[in-house]
Amino acid sequence: MIREPQQERSRTTRRRLIEAAVECIAELGWTGTTVAVIAERAGVSRGAAQHHFPTREDLLVAAVELVGEVQLTELRSQVADLPEGPARIETVVSVLLNLYAGPMFRAALHLWVAGSTDQALRDTLVPLEARVGREAHRVAVDLLGVDESHDGVRELVQATLDLARGLGLANLLTDDTKRRQLIVRQWARMVEQNVAGTTSV
Repeated sequence: MIREPQQERSRTTRRRLIEAAVECIAELGWTGTTVAVIAERAGVSRGAAQHHFPTREDLLVAAVELVGEVQLTELRSQVADLPEGPARIETVVSVLLNLYAGPMFRAALHLWVAGSTDQALRDTLVPLEARVGREAHRVAVDLLGVDESHDGVRELVQATLDLARGLGLANLLTDDTKRRQLIVRQWARMVEQNVAGTTSV
């Protein structure tokens, strides 16, 4: 049997701990997410967890970073499958408005709420969220194929992302899929009407 190199094992363990931390935050909230709970979810000892992340805060900061990375990766992964022509805008709007409907957004929301009263966490979250927000906006512009030099286009793209977060909130307690689909169609029509003549693709 070929043994996994120690460095690779270390990276694998670290990744499992971070992913377990995100899952725990989404399911148990900020206060219920302890190093012991995360270690058990990851299938490693508490000592191993503390070897990679000496403090709870170190581990949760890594989890915050992963949430942002995954959200952007999910958004970028849609690019290759986009149709051309009139169907493009509705497809992009659907992708954007469903972006915050999953467990990553649930974890992010727990972190935002905790950060509103935890200064150290807020100091970590604010620059990260600003970076993720800028990148999400840039990717949304690219996906829609619009030119932000036209009046109102930048605000429309930002409103689409803000609407997506609101729909993510609406999906937290009950499955909001059907209503979200109706909103996607209506919002796509509105976007198409307002970006006519401003596309860059």
